[in-house]
Amino acid sequence: MRTRIRCRSRKRGRCSALFLCGCTVLVAAGTPRAAAEPDVPPPQPAQPVVADQTPDIGAVPSAAPGVLNTPDGRVVTVAGSNETLRPVAPLTTAVSSREYLVGGTFTVKVSGSGTTAPTGGSLDAGIQIGCGIIADETEVNPSAGLAPGIGIPLTRSNSTLGASLGLQGKVYLKPGQVNVISLSKKSFEGGEARVTFTDIRAKIDQCAGQSFIRTFATATSSTANSEDIITYLGVTKAV
Repeated sequence: MRTRIRCRSRKRGRCSALFLCGCTVLVAAGTPRAAAEPDVPPPQPAQPVVADQTPDIGAVPSAAPGVLNTPDGRVVTVAGSNETLRPVAPLTTAVSSREYLVGGTFTVKVSGSGTTAPTGGSLDAGIQIGCGIIADETEVNPSAGLAPGIGIPLTRSNSTLGASLGLQGKVYLKPGQVNVISLSKKSFEGGEARVTFTDIRAKIDQCAGQSFIRTFATATSSTANSEDIITYLGVTKAV
């Protein structure tokens, strides 16, 4: 690089500078090296999808407890918890049969001080199964007949007479019904009682329509001269 300074005016000690520059740029042949990049790890093999092995126990939410305020000042509370309602294949393999595995815990509690002393009570727990349409009766009637036939060309020797056999079936339907199945009835003397059952198999036959199932628990609180009854009804499951 060369630099030349030439003064055009010497007034007031000022000087204008003219810079002359000669530069030589050398460019190396080839592609310039890129900046260093971090190493990229190789792609990992896809992990196999493992199916959920947790068994379906058919858990259902419990309904609100039944609460009864007795005329003599006590409170009777009956409730359900940990309930399961799971449909299973019927052992008869009939399309008109329904079967379930049922479970749950049901409790009763009598609290408060009434005007009469409680003498005890009972807790009745079970299930209710309903069916929309019941197949009441099935009737099968055989039928027979003769069917004449005529061949072509139309001649007397070409006429035929054939026999036919058949069966005619009829199913008589009637309105549905509800079956109440009591699984346990526990008597108690204090203020509390509990009934628990697990995987109880229940079924209904001759059901031609949709079926429904739910749990129930009926609590009875007794005194020397009175009884107070309250029922808990679980969530209804339709199948």
